[in-house]
Amino acid sequence: MHTQSHAHSHSHRHCETAGRMLWIAAAITLAYAGVEAGVGWWAGSLALVADAGHMVNDAGALTLAAAAAWLARRPVSTRHSYGFGRAEFLAALVNSGAMLALVTWLAISAMQRLRDPQAVVGEAVSLAAAVGLAINLLVAWLLSRGERNLNTRAALLHVLGDVLGSVAALLSGIVIALTGWTPIDPLLSLGIGALVLLSSLRLLREALHGLMEGTPLDLALEDVGRSLARLPGVISVHDLHIWSVAPEKVMLSAHLLVQDLCQWETVLDACLALLDERFGIHHVTLQPEPMARTVHWLDARGGQAIATGGPGKSHHVSQPPANTG
Repeated sequence: MHTQSHAHSHSHRHCETAGRMLWIAAAITLAYAGVEAGVGWWAGSLALVADAGHMVNDAGALTLAAAAAWLARRPVSTRHSYGFGRAEFLAALVNSGAMLALVTWLAISAMQRLRDPQAVVGEAVSLAAAVGLAINLLVAWLLSRGERNLNTRAALLHVLGDVLGSVAALLSGIVIALTGWTPIDPLLSLGIGALVLLSSLRLLREALHGLMEGTPLDLALEDVGRSLARLPGVISVHDLHIWSVAPEKVMLSAHLLVQDLCQWETVLDACLALLDERFGIHHVTLQPEPMARTVHWLDARGGQAIATGGPGKSHHVSQPPANTG
């Protein structure tokens, strides 16, 4: 028995809003990244140049996330019966990988700057970083208004990394303007890189887990199975599988050993209510199996034999007498 919830129109509107916000955020981010890169190069600030590079990276990440959100909204077809929701897993995987590459570059550049300090124009850095911080906060606010799934979380991670980068560049500019201590610039860059690294690794793990069709990280297979087995009319659960075909689309299939097939509709309703209300699983396929089976066959002499038994076993009950006439 298969069932699926029908809240598609509400979800579709959320996806459209998220996609639109991603496109707007990408355009704003890319526009200011050029300005910040130019100021950072002129002022000699690694933190500001790194933040601009991060923003360019983010613009690409936001564009990729927007494209994935658009692709995920495409209807199912006979060739793609689950749709294209997995594109959001791929986008999150690429974005997290790009973040790891950026953190690596930032760490190498910061170590080089520590060994070979350069003059930094603190006032220009502070001004550009303050404007960049405002832009990044605006973009983060735009993204927070859309649907929160793995794809938009990946994009938001990039933007929050930019927020931290802008804060680092702002603090760097202020410290250098007041004290002239230039090592603060690469040191803050390393600190921000460490924070972004942890979030990127977590996101990468989630994206890979989804692509490998693992049980969603917020669900425990054993907990779901035990909850189903405790329902009235259910004896046991086996062949239980839970996976995701999209970040917010969880699937479940299972075989249920039931006491009475005549009560299956009642048992099914209880199962669907439990999975929906407690675990948030709406796309469910359940196969009932009877506690006992009755098998009819003909013996070699043409008589009929009857056997009954539970799953995986049977015992002989009766057999008509042989024809002696």
